[in-house]
Amino acid sequence: MPTVWEDMGGAIGLFYSSFPVMVFVLVNSFAGLMPGIWSAVGVGVFFVVFRAVRKEPLKPAISGFIGIAISGFIAYRTGSAKGFFLVGIWFSLVCFAIVAITIVFRYPLVGVLWSVMNRVPMKWKKDKSSVYGYDLATAALAAVFGARFIVQRWLYEEDYTGWLAFAKIAMGYPLWGLALIVVVWAIRRADKRIKEREAEEGPEPAEESDEEAEARLRQKYAQTPDQPS
Repeated sequence: MPTVWEDMGGAIGLFYSSFPVMVFVLVNSFAGLMPGIWSAVGVGVFFVVFRAVRKEPLKPAISGFIGIAISGFIAYRTGSAKGFFLVGIWFSLVCFAIVAITIVFRYPLVGVLWSVMNRVPMKWKKDKSSVYGYDLATAALAAVFGARFIVQRWLYEEDYTGWLAFAKIAMGYPLWGLALIVVVWAIRRADKRIKEREAEEGPEPAEESDEEAEARLRQKYAQTPDQPS
């Protein structure tokens, strides 16, 4: 199973998502909004075509292009360079709310996603310490989204377009890397506790199949009580 870093494209994925942003800010500062938008979109298209020609996975380039295209459209509609960052700002707030809610309802997102991706039951729900660990890991993700919204929203309101670009890049993968440390710690800790608990309690009894249950019931009701003499 690919890691989060690999799924986002690794170092090359970081380049695909950050370079068009830098191009937009640079061209916008010298040539204006529309040249900046088209330059960023053009770079995104180039990355997609480049990887297609080289027969490399397109996911990092396509995801980066979609983000750039949407951001460029918002900037065009608002008529302001800072609008280029508006979608990402509010997206961070929505993600923060969703992640925080999973903690409130005692189904921390990190634990749930780990169980779903590995197709294993959520045994960690029975262990308070494991739930607490997943709470901390999920809180780390929420902190990333919350910090990105607060800082970038302030920069947006103050019209610091250049610093918005810097914050978008600096508060991207670097912060995710820090949060990932907590996530990996929580996963390993929970898995270890589950294995220790299973070792102490012994293996769970095997579930009876439908065929076995049917055969057992037939045998039970086939036995007739002895008739009185």
